[in-house]
Amino acid sequence: MNGTPHIEVRDLTMAYGDFVVQRGLDFVVNKGDIFVVMGGNGCGKTTLMRALVGLQRPAAGSVLYSGKDFWNAAAETQRQLKRRLGILFQGGALWSSLTLAENVALPIAEYTGLPPARVNEIVDFKLALVGLAGFEDFYPSELSGGMKKRAGLARAMALDPDILVIDEPSSGLDPLTARRLDELIMELRDSLGTTIVVVTHELASILSIGNNSIYLDSESHTMIATGHPQDALKNGPPEVRRFLSRGATT
Repeated sequence: MNGTPHIEVRDLTMAYGDFVVQRGLDFVVNKGDIFVVMGGNGCGKTTLMRALVGLQRPAAGSVLYSGKDFWNAAAETQRQLKRRLGILFQGGALWSSLTLAENVALPIAEYTGLPPARVNEIVDFKLALVGLAGFEDFYPSELSGGMKKRAGLARAMALDPDILVIDEPSSGLDPLTARRLDELIMELRDSLGTTIVVVTHELASILSIGNNSIYLDSESHTMIATGHPQDALKNGPPEVRRFLSRGATT
């Protein structure tokens, strides 16, 4: 958390046809942040995530990575910027017909010219990093929900990304498994220096891992800058405090 902008979102508007999901989004994610995008269901969190990672062009505005405007860049520059991103989709999004090792190896084989032996070494390391050493030959159907999320995280980290974007990491997990996944996310940030953007509505994750945040309001269709979630819980705007106090304990 060194105060150097890693992602800058400027006056971003996201829409489906004439329906505006969110408008006027302005925020900065600094290097080393665990930055939380929070809000209730249907507020536009996943749509924003898709704009951040190059999957959905915004209706207006800019997304800058280390000063480079992604959506106004040439195709080759966009491809290079995407290489710096790791994405963990909700549910892990693993290929069911591939083993864990094959899932993690897929982006390495696609984007590098490394020999198979070196690819296998990297795969073993990434799976060990998320606590899945020994599960290389397992298929996703043989894993628990938490293990699938960790396997998806290993694949997202396969190419050593500068930025990791995670969509609803705790969704569908029991509290203990969710807490362990949150701890793993913090360990990855601390050990690898990765900047992490977490899109979630889960209170436990928001309050335990985030150091900066925004709240997407579904009524006004714009954001509220909330800063550190713990501070927002105590001193934030009323709608944010209501959101963060839904049965939360601190």
